[in-house]
Amino acid sequence: MRKILVSECLYGGRPVRYDGAEIPCRDSLFLKWKAEGRLVPVCPEVLGGLPVPRPEAQRAGGGVFTKDGEDVTAAFEKGAEKALRLARESDAAFAILKEGSPSCGVATVHDGAFTGGKIPGRGLTAERLVAAGCEVFSEKEISPAAALLESLENKQSG
Repeated sequence: MRKILVSECLYGGRPVRYDGAEIPCRDSLFLKWKAEGRLVPVCPEVLGGLPVPRPEAQRAGGGVFTKDGEDVTAAFEKGAEKALRLARESDAAFAILKEGSPSCGVATVHDGAFTGGKIPGRGLTAERLVAAGCEVFSEKEISPAAALLESLENKQSG
């Protein structure tokens, strides 16, 4: 059975988001994978040493900064490296990550100005995973992720 790396905020069960809120994914297929034990939850920000709750952070330039200007890039990079290691150790087929996150954003991230706007781009962990050859999907892309999983498992059994 192939494993899937997932943002822990989507997995649910413990608060890991910057604001302590829970936002578990309720997609029926995601929940089926969870029940099957396929999902490997990871919060790169917590793995990088950041607390819950913590100040909101956004990508700006090549780094990640809080609204007060604190550079938290090192913690995000450390967490991204640990997430990549976990993906490799679990032999994850791909990752499903939280869109918009400065760690996990797949296609968009917040604009770095704390205005609520989003811009095209990836979070640091998503970047690291893609650079290592791991395909990433957002929580809005469960169907294409399922198609990839089916394809990979058909190749494995065939």
